[in-house]
Amino acid sequence: MQRQRVIGGLILLAAILIAALMILFRSEPEEKPAEELIPLVQAAPIEIRSGNLIVAGSGTVRAREELTLAAEVAGKLVYVNPNLREGQRIARGTILFRIDTADYRNAVQTAQADVVSQDVAVQQAREEVSLAKAELARFKRRGAAADKIYASVDENDYAARILPPDQLQTGTEQNASTANNKRQANDLATREPQLKSARASLRRAEARLADAQTALQRTVVRAPFSGVVRTEQIALGSFVQPGQSLGSMVGTADFEAVIPLSEKDAALIPGLWRASGSGSIQASIYSDYGGVRYRWQAYVDRANSVLNPQTRTIDVFLRVPDPMRGGSPAAISENDGKSATASGAPPLFVGSFVEAEINGRALDEYAILPLSALRAGNKIWLVRDGKLRIIAVDIYQRTDTMALISTANLGKSPLVVLGGISGATEGQSVRISKPQSNAKAKPGK
Repeated sequence: MQRQRVIGGLILLAAILIAALMILFRSEPEEKPAEELIPLVQAAPIEIRSGNLIVAGSGTVRAREELTLAAEVAGKLVYVNPNLREGQRIARGTILFRIDTADYRNAVQTAQADVVSQDVAVQQAREEVSLAKAELARFKRRGAAADKIYASVDENDYAARILPPDQLQTGTEQNASTANNKRQANDLATREPQLKSARASLRRAEARLADAQTALQRTVVRAPFSGVVRTEQIALGSFVQPGQSLGSMVGTADFEAVIPLSEKDAALIPGLWRASGSGSIQASIYSDYGGVRYRWQAYVDRANSVLNPQTRTIDVFLRVPDPMRGGSPAAISENDGKSATASGAPPLFVGSFVEAEINGRALDEYAILPLSALRAGNKIWLVRDGKLRIIAVDIYQRTDTMALISTANLGKSPLVVLGGISGATEGQSVRISKPQSNAKAKPGK
């Protein structure tokens, strides 16, 4: 027992000795400076461009020409074009429907007969005027002698019946009232008023003939322009009244897109208020169909000088010529493996929502900034020599995805911070992360 205690004490003493030696001869730890934490940011170069600014907007397409199909005269429909159906295309001058012409042909024949009758009446009145003037001249010759002024007048003379001898007066004693009565009597004696009345009746008959012919022409209704039938409420054999709506058409020669712009965006378009359909301001219209983006050429037609009371914006009207020809492919969806062709392009649809790009003011330089890089107060964070710089920028235009800004204070080859940090201070050190590749490694066979 005593022996075991001695051995245990020796072991404990040896352990204490070894620990003391290790502490005595231990090496000092290597000192390292404290590592500074530098945030890692995502940054991308800013694209610098020159030329015309692109003023972007969106709006709705509508038809420039739209009319209601209606009859101008009453009658029974005896013909309706089979293509007069909703959605069908109609060429200009095509007969849309025809009204029974029987009553209107009879009205024309009656008016023609009246014209012939009144023409004969005019000829008779003209002959009577010639005869009356001859008789009056003969009467005046008989009364040439002053002392026998009434001697040659007999009861059988035509002029004597118009101007009785006891009413004929000569000389300086004739007063103004007597002269007026004599002048009126002479007009009646020449039968001129009767000729005027006959001519007026002839003109009235000719006007009635023109009205009857016009009504006959209106029994046939033609398409005033090439277009698409929007609605139709018409049936063969039905009786229609003047002004009755039978359908509607929209013209397909031109469409227009109404693009509301803010005052700041509208100010970027030079000559906007002098456009007046001249086509000097070019634009493009974009619409998606089947996952493919299509483009139509357009130009600024006019701008509304009255602000929209709801949105306080300026409506700019873009004219799209020949919208039915189909747009040209502008972009293809990633999921669409087939290439889009113009032959499969759809027409521009009335009522569709479109995006527009309008040529704006020409600048020597401007920058395109991703909208995610724009901070509060129209500021951006730039990376220069590993340091963060906070710059205020002047924004020309802002869209849902980007902003067009001035290049002032951007410097050469600017790098803008897109993300990675939520707050920043001027002069802060940052590191730029390398862009990750989106390509996926293909598994080996």
